[in-house]
Amino acid sequence: MERWAELRREHFVRGVSIKELARRHGLDRGTVRRALRSESPPRYERPARSSKLDPSKGDIHELLRSDPKLPGVRVRELIAPLGFDGGKSIVDDYLREIRPLFVKKRTHQRTVYRPGEICQWICGRPLHMCRSVTARSGGRGSSWHAWVFARTGSGHAGAGALIFSQEPPDVLWGMSRCLWSLGALPQLLVWDREGRLHASGGRPTDVYAASCGQLMLDWYFCEARDPQAKGGVELLQGYLETNFEPGPQVREQSRFPASARRVV
Repeated sequence: MERWAELRREHFVRGVSIKELARRHGLDRGTVRRALRSESPPRYERPARSSKLDPSKGDIHELLRSDPKLPGVRVRELIAPLGFDGGKSIVDDYLREIRPLFVKKRTHQRTVYRPGEICQWICGRPLHMCRSVTARSGGRGSSWHAWVFARTGSGHAGAGALIFSQEPPDVLWGMSRCLWSLGALPQLLVWDREGRLHASGGRPTDVYAASCGQLMLDWYFCEARDPQAKGGVELLQGYLETNFEPGPQVREQSRFPASARRVV
């Protein structure tokens, strides 16, 4: 490296001829010319060595194309009958290197909405609350109890309503109850692909479209298996499941004054 830099310095800066450089450094003139023509410094490159895994790399690529999250243990089991007899480390090292090429990555950015622009929605199932409601009804309660959660697109305003089925009338009632609690109508309602409201291909069911038409609201359905698209209401659901719901929440009104009740 130092000799390469010295040759270029003496020739291009000080004007020393190629013949004189060869004499001073004891090099062949061809070697000097190659050093002067090379724009990048010389470096040592160790010749690549063959690996036991080389014949099986194509098979590994095919496995990852079909399932990018296939664990290394299973990969070794599948390529062993094809002739691979190497160890665990060589496979795991190679999987760490190439797995990102097959996993579909998603980029994220912070999104800011105007106040009242959107309202995110989700149906959840609070287990503690469901047990309490079912017990209070003498075991005659519905087998499915769900919350309807709502969160505005700006700020941290959220609301929730307890419904006892996921049929469209109950879900729409829960939505209207949440909107009443928030005290305003948004421009856009964002849902995941809720089966009672989503028909197919991002289209609403007739009953949901009729409700949005009456309220003059727009709708949007997120892609399947994409909870990050409505992360605001997912955070609200996480809060309700971890901080609000645990412990007895359904109480006798005669035993607890209104100031002691917790309301979502």
